[in-house]
Amino acid sequence: MSQEFDLVVLGGGMGGYVAAIRAAQLGMSVALVEKEKLGGTCLHRGCIPSKALLRSAEVFATLRESEKFGVMADNLRFDFAKVQQRKEAIVEQLHKGVQYLMNKGKISVFAGFGRVMGPSIFSPQAGAVRIERENGEQEILVPRYLLLATGSRPRTLPGLKVDGEYVLTSDEALQLERLPASIVIVGGGVIGIEWASMLNDFGVEVTVIEYADRILPLEDEEVSKEITRLLKKRKVKIVTSAKVVPDSVTITEGQVTIKAESAEGEKAFSAEKLLVSVGRQANIENLGLEATEIQIDRGAIVVNEHFQTAEPHIYAVGDVIGGVQLAHVAAHEGLLAVEHMAGRQPQPMDYRQVPKCTYSRPEIASVGLTEAEAREQGYEIKTGKFSFKALGKALVLGENDGFVKLVVDARTNDLLGVHMIGPHVTDMISEAGLARLLDATPWEIGQTIHPHPTLSEAIAEAALDVDGEAIHS
Repeated sequence: MSQEFDLVVLGGGMGGYVAAIRAAQLGMSVALVEKEKLGGTCLHRGCIPSKALLRSAEVFATLRESEKFGVMADNLRFDFAKVQQRKEAIVEQLHKGVQYLMNKGKISVFAGFGRVMGPSIFSPQAGAVRIERENGEQEILVPRYLLLATGSRPRTLPGLKVDGEYVLTSDEALQLERLPASIVIVGGGVIGIEWASMLNDFGVEVTVIEYADRILPLEDEEVSKEITRLLKKRKVKIVTSAKVVPDSVTITEGQVTIKAESAEGEKAFSAEKLLVSVGRQANIENLGLEATEIQIDRGAIVVNEHFQTAEPHIYAVGDVIGGVQLAHVAAHEGLLAVEHMAGRQPQPMDYRQVPKCTYSRPEIASVGLTEAEAREQGYEIKTGKFSFKALGKALVLGENDGFVKLVVDARTNDLLGVHMIGPHVTDMISEAGLARLLDATPWEIGQTIHPHPTLSEAIAEAALDVDGEAIHS
């Protein structure tokens, strides 16, 4: 038995379900195939649950310092079981929201594992989808267009076995029933630093081991230095320029030990848990891609600027195509892919406009080129910078670490990049993104009236500082 649709989406994460909704809005008949739960990694094992835990950790950290606000909190403690319950409640509420959106859009949702078929009696071209259910039943969907949005999973190091008890990825860490007394985190990228900040706020002894010469190596160097300083101030141990030896892991008496090599030689690091945070890999296995002309490069599906694979009627978006593996990127890619299917001729995605966020304490956000990248690309640059220490709202909040930094083309005055570290900067970065989209100059940003007292004043002051005209510095 087979059913025909204008579009079949394989994968119900951010890239998949957003694309399905947009296709339904454009009048397409749409089916979505998901083997687990709608919402995908972001909702169930990534963005949302981790941020819920981060918020609980932030509240606990704030209460520990409540006396400086004139608020006395005696016998302060937290119940990690309730922290986890709150996380699960938020996830479930949002999961129900996605289910509602599927019903609202009259999108047919099929539970099961979807596998792409080659040319067959069902379709003369590759792209039909065989759904395999847990009970052994199968069903065939025949689409006019197929969108692959199967996402990714945590990457591990060859030779380093994840056992789910002592050696974890973020998937297992999110399900911890109790917090360890200590943890070693392998990887100082976004996920590793978010976990380091969160667990430190909960009172866990944290060590971060990073292969590069600094943590958050893709951020502006000044931002990396600032978050390093602040985490070390909170007693987080940070080891950089160190290469872990995967097969050196030993587990004895409730402790896991791993060795790392650096210029100073080999050193062993021990803790109750080891968290492996070294990136993510695309879910391309067992999808039936070998029955198609779809090409794979470095473990990801190859697409053109419109997200078409080598089979023009088969598109792919999100983590499965590699590149910038962020939920909001997958969602935007899904929108553009569907609009291209519909003949709307959308503008190709400009990945230089993608905002990046790290939800540590303090938060980090950026868009565009770092200072080093701008120089490497041959720009003559000038910068503007403003510290939150000089901002009234930041002092009121009791969170005045960090700064806003603008990187500007000295010749044209074009805004090349904006980099922030400080309170709530993940909510503020969209102004910088809009400024880049509209090709605003620092002068125009500085002339935009920002309300007082707000954190956003730091953006205006940093923009004015590009030409030495900041008022409060």
